[in-house]
Parts: sequence; C-alpha cells; structure tokens
Amino acid sequence: MSMLFSIALFALATVLTPGPNNLMLLSSGLNFGFKRSLPHMAGIAFGFPFMVICVGLGIGVVFELFPFVYNILKIIGISYLFWMAWQIATNDNSINQEKYKKSKPFTFMQSVLFQWVNPKAWIMAITSTATFTTSDENTFLQVFVIAFIYMLSGFLSTSSWTIGGVVLKKIIKDAKSLKIFNITMAVLIVASILPFIFEI
Repeated sequence: MSMLFSIALFALATVLTPGPNNLMLLSSGLNFGFKRSLPHMAGIAFGFPFMVICVGLGIGVVFELFPFVYNILKIIGISYLFWMAWQIATNDNSINQEKYKKSKPFTFMQSVLFQWVNPKAWIMAITSTATFTTSDENTFLQVFVIAFIYMLSGFLSTSSWTIGGVVLKKIIKDAKSLKIFNITMAVLIVASILPFIFEI
C-alpha cells in the first residue's frame, strides 16, 4: 500500500508539472477549446501508460545496451518540439477565423506517437519503472500498476491543463494578447527541453 502511495505521488508530481505535453494542451485549450482538444488529451492519457509498459517490459534494456539509440530519439524529439514551439508562436487561429476553421489540434494517434519523441516522457517512463519495480515481485504486474496509475493521473492532468487554456481564452480577447500568450507558450516549451539538450 505504501508503494502504491509513493507511485501515485510520483506520478502526480511528474504529470502535473509543466512540460511539453501540458504546455501544448494549455495552448490547445485556448486555441481550439476543450472538445476539439479531447483526442489530444486521450492520446496522452493512454499513450504514455502504453509507453511505460513497453519501457518496463524491455525497451529500457535496449537503451542500456545501445545508448546512441536513446540519443537519436532525443535529438528527434527535441527537433520536433522546436518545430512545435515555432508553430505555436506563429499561431493566430483564435483571431483569424479562416485559419481557425482550417487548423486542427493533435489527433489521438499524433498524441500517442508524440510520447515517443517527448524527452520528458522518456525520462518519466525510465525513472518510474526503474524506481518502482523490484526483482522480488511480478514484473508484469508492477509495470501494469505503474501504467494504470499514470493513466488515472493523466486524465486529471490533461483535463486540468486544457481547462486552464479554455479559461484563459475567456480572458484573452484581442490579437495582441493572444500573440503574447502563444509566444510565451513557445518559449516555455523550449525552456522545458533545455535540460535534455545539455545531456546530449
């Protein structure tokens, strides 16, 4: 029971804090609204636990044997996040109605796949499975418990950050304020991956 409590605290601390997923959801909530952001939210809530299962049941070993594979994934992820930050910084969908109709938030599958190039997600998956699994217990069961707790935490986190974006939309009414918000989100996304850049 104490282990479950520890896992839950760790999961909440890691999923609720700012990172690429949460900052992108905050931006999505403001630019697209809660309903249109649901696939993005679901992709994180289900996609990351699936990643935890994969890492816990063997992919982590690949990184230990071939560290360069992890570095390649990290470079791909960081490059993609820079591109996403640029897209957010130059976005004015909520003001330009024509662009708003044509633009689309993340789909479920895009969100699931994004977890695999998200540096923070890799760190969370590797750290949680390494910390909260022991050789004395059933590895499969331990990994699935961690993944399930992350799924529940993910629903709370994704909803909270997206709702935060929706609330901000009611406050941000003009194009200038929206531009400032989007640029701020882009800068924060880049800032959130700086530690991973210095690790390469």
